[in-house]
Amino acid sequence: MANHKSAIKRIRSNEAKRTLNKYQHKTARNAVRKLRGLTNKAEAVTLFPMVAAMLDKLAKRNVIHKNKASNLKSGLQVHVNSLA
Repeated sequence: MANHKSAIKRIRSNEAKRTLNKYQHKTARNAVRKLRGLTNKAEAVTLFPMVAAMLDKLAKRNVIHKNKASNLKSGLQVHVNSLA
């Protein structure tokens, strides 16, 4: 157990940040999964900007790497464009 007040506070704040990061990461993964499962182009076109924004936010906050976000967005854009 931590002995200093600042270390105790750091443990509390890290746990809060970890919980929020985990929630946002899982939400984005589910959104990506949902977008990949769509077969209707109109739905996919409306959902894509929201998913891309989620991925950008995760990359900005260093939850995922910026290149991973770019690769995911690129793959999703290819999927949306391939829908008829």
